Amino acid sequence: MRIYLATTITGLNALRGNGFDGPLDAHAVTGALREAYAEGDADELEYAASADAAHASLRLLDPAAPARRVVVAAEVPDGWVRPQPGPAPSSVRVSSGVTREHVVSLHVDDALAEADVAAARAALAAADEGDDDAQFTVDGAEGHELLWYDVTELDDLLD
Repeated sequence: MRIYLATTITGLNALRGNGFDGPLDAHAVTGALREAYAEGDADELEYAASADAAHASLRLLDPAAPARRVVVAAEVPDGWVRPQPGPAPSSVRVSSGVTREHVVSLHVDDALAEADVAAARAALAAADEGDDDAQFTVDGAEGHELLWYDVTELDDLLD
């Protein structure tokens, strides 16, 4: 099953080392996501799950690190993944750790997105409380598409 893990640039260092220890919160195409996107095809559902992970990445950003959302796409056994209540219909719990061998691609904001992503990170709490202006700021960051990297580019990405 394809899962999408929200992380950060700093978090990618863990992937370069031993990977991510489980259990993990992630995003995937779930029954609830299929219901939410009744007209969506498989690619649209995968994109929605990935976008949910990108949004979750905003909550993980360290103000001292680059303001770039990061999503790690990985293939794991179906038995490791269970839907869970969460902020998105794609929310799942992964029972085991994810190593570099599971990873199929990395998705990272371009440097040009950093200002919008930093503003979105700062506006999250207000957006959560219903502030429309703050939500507009968060949506501005989500308007940036993440760049795609093959897992073999991890070391170059971090260097």
